[in-house]
Amino acid sequence: MQYDMMNKAVAIARLTRIEHSLMLVIAVVAAELISGGIPAMPILALSIITPIFVSMGSFAINDYFDVHTDRENKRKERPLVSGAIKEREAFAIAMGCFAIGCAASAFINPLAFVIALAFSVLAFLYSYRMKNMLLIGNVYIAFSMVIPFLYGNSITASSLNINILLISFTVFLSGLAREIHGMIRDQKGDLKVRKARNLIFHIGRERSAWFAFTLYMEAIAVSVFMFFFMAPFAYNVVYMAPIAAVDIALFFIALGYVRGWYNDGFFRLSRNLSLGAMAVAILIYLASALVYIAI
Repeated sequence: MQYDMMNKAVAIARLTRIEHSLMLVIAVVAAELISGGIPAMPILALSIITPIFVSMGSFAINDYFDVHTDRENKRKERPLVSGAIKEREAFAIAMGCFAIGCAASAFINPLAFVIALAFSVLAFLYSYRMKNMLLIGNVYIAFSMVIPFLYGNSITASSLNINILLISFTVFLSGLAREIHGMIRDQKGDLKVRKARNLIFHIGRERSAWFAFTLYMEAIAVSVFMFFFMAPFAYNVVYMAPIAAVDIALFFIALGYVRGWYNDGFFRLSRNLSLGAMAVAILIYLASALVYIAI
């Protein structure tokens, strides 16, 4: 019995990709620090519960709607495909996670609740329909990376902090560029399995790569602007050194796509490097809000 319960717990963790919630929590805490400071412990706890459970619900509902595609692609590591979790269980888990996340935000303030509820609804709609709509699904994914910062800002400030706005622009632009690169990588599979008529299908890989390159360069420009003009990032060594490494990594990735380095090795490298760079950027925002070391 204990073994079965452990297997079920592992399957739920895989269904909800619980490890992804950690970066969302860091983004929320960073936004709270930047926009007004860490709130009282009860509010801080509630503000952490929301991104954890809404994120878990988002992954669960995505697997629920994608189960037939995953079976077609023989994605046996997915709990619904392997049979470790039944479809009705996945749906119930998703709805339960959304409910817990939204309920926690309701005890913070009305704006926090609206943001949590809106993101939960969008996550459902994305999995149900939006992912197959031209660019809409990709814009949603990029925007979902911004939500934790806006949510954290709503907890400790009554207006949008300018630093949070700039961070949101950077994260959104980078996220959308990464989504476009993902479409380039998966072009053959998307067309064969899903009959996708996405951006790559309509304008081609070369134009799409240049579009992503432009987005990445705009994100890098914003990060440089923040170093020169926006406290606590301005002339802060804690921000300067690692953000420079992130910008160089993103430039390398963007350059590789416009130069046509289309091979499995580069695709794996670009996917992992871009994800790592964005994770490091979130940590940099948090560290810079905690520590200032002038040049």
